[in-house]
Amino acid sequence: MKSQKFTPQFAAILDLAVQLQAGIQADAILLVMDGPTEWSQVKEHIGNEKVLVVADLAEELAGAKEAGLTTVVLDMEDAPVIEKLTQALLESVGQDLLEPGARVIAVYSGFEPGEIDSVSFLEMEEHLGRLTARDLRKLETSVPLETLKQVLDLAVDIGREGREGKPVGTLFVVGDTRRVLERCQPAGFDPVKGYGRKERDLGDTRVREAVKEIAALDGAFIVNAEGIVEKSCQLVDAIHADVTLSKGLGARHWAGAAISRTTKAVAVVVSQSTGTVRLFQNGQVVLRVEPFRRAMKWKDFEYEPAAASAQEPKSTS
Repeated sequence: MKSQKFTPQFAAILDLAVQLQAGIQADAILLVMDGPTEWSQVKEHIGNEKVLVVADLAEELAGAKEAGLTTVVLDMEDAPVIEKLTQALLESVGQDLLEPGARVIAVYSGFEPGEIDSVSFLEMEEHLGRLTARDLRKLETSVPLETLKQVLDLAVDIGREGREGKPVGTLFVVGDTRRVLERCQPAGFDPVKGYGRKERDLGDTRVREAVKEIAALDGAFIVNAEGIVEKSCQLVDAIHADVTLSKGLGARHWAGAAISRTTKAVAVVVSQSTGTVRLFQNGQVVLRVEPFRRAMKWKDFEYEPAAASAQEPKSTS
């Protein structure tokens, strides 16, 4: 592992980022590193401004905490820089290091690995509105990626739109259906009971719209690994032992955390108060999505060879 030298260029760009942060009143500086550096020099140039230092590996951040810097580990060695920046924002919000609507000055190696050469202004709403499939692939669940994407898309829609202008909270429990149903009991009338498999498939737009209509009812949606809603309006009765949640999260989040802890299912919870969507696995929040005004877009990054373009690409950094 190579260290990243604190060169005069590094120092000048860092100073520029501090000036830019002050000028536009950004909330933080996001420093993406390829290796350890002279952290005391970074701290000296940053001063009392809020800075988050990001790297792929914990070893690349060795000594940063001791210098008084906040660190975020990504584990994304082979990812393009735009994906790293997006994931860094996701991780920072998920760890409550940044507010969902924060404005951030990013400092990173945009052209030459190991050389700080770029500064960008990022608005959280724009970047967190585009999640990549990698955000779910890394969860390593038994639930197919496509099913997780369908449920998460639906949950974000519910969190953003609510119903008739009013916020709606709900819970989806996905996968390990037999064990999950052993820990559930009906809260009352089940609107999906009696319908055929195709009429309960979340892959169908009409089914997703129907689920939105009944999302305000008490109880959880139980969804199998293929994306079929097995039951709705189910009270989840799972043991809360060994589950710890942040303050302010209510019974719906406790139920989601507990059922994901006691089974191999994944729980997706929509907060009624904020519309925030949290994905629970093994009793812990592993992904958090904010309900921005624009629809969330799943994006797999594509690479275009340099020879395919007649003109040199313009830098936005």
